[in-house]
Amino acid sequence: MSRDGRRSSAAGPRRTGVDLGCGWDSAARLVDGRWVERRPRRPEVVDQLRRETRLLPWLAPRLPLPVPVPEVVSEEPFAVRHLLVPGEPMARPERGRELGLFLRALHDCPTGEPARLGVPGAGRGAARFEAEVLPLLPADLHEDAHAVLAAGRRPVDHALVHGDLGPDHVLTADGELTGVIDFGDAHLGDPAVDLAWPLHGATPEFADAVADAYGATDDQRERALVRHRLGPWHHVLFGLDHDDPVIVREGLVDVVARLRRDRAPAAGPWL
Repeated sequence: MSRDGRRSSAAGPRRTGVDLGCGWDSAARLVDGRWVERRPRRPEVVDQLRRETRLLPWLAPRLPLPVPVPEVVSEEPFAVRHLLVPGEPMARPERGRELGLFLRALHDCPTGEPARLGVPGAGRGAARFEAEVLPLLPADLHEDAHAVLAAGRRPVDHALVHGDLGPDHVLTADGELTGVIDFGDAHLGDPAVDLAWPLHGATPEFADAVADAYGATDDQRERALVRHRLGPWHHVLFGLDHDDPVIVREGLVDVVARLRRDRAPAAGPWL
């Protein structure tokens, strides 16, 4: 399930009002077999959806794969709508070269216009990780956790990033990449955020294809590993912010698993 609530495009018959499910931020439904309509699940998500309606019309022509281009269709209740991006969430690692080229194009976009359109900078995650997540971890992992947090504080050049790239948000059909969805977490930040899953959460073959097409440097690969290790820390914060103990627990399980796995390096799983 995508954070924006979008399941695969084949979820149910294509008729008016097919429910596509609820994600963390939005609920989505398929309208007239060709439109995805999204409604915020919480008041603060309205600004996020509005930001997408400003950013994506500017961004879409600059990318080599289709992305949603939403527009506001209702103010009360608030809703946005965009043409369905065809395809299914990626079920297995494939077409790494195309994803690498997509990320290269995204990260090469100028940042001035996104900033003018209201795209935010990176949040204050590092400080909150140490204050709110670290105390929840087993004591024997605190030293490892401090090392990961220190690595995550390294200054980097900022780029426009997707911010939540994973297999649920990369769509495929007949072995071809058909689009990338869910730009609700787009921000100006470390490009390694978008390389975390492709380089360290998939198969080595897929990772190599992405890295080669992207032109990833050794430093970017290392930063992507740090971002991969920090990924579930964001889930814990989301659960804490929304008083959801299930999400907190799931995030902590992943935080612990990744810290312990780093002590005995192995090939990353397909996540």
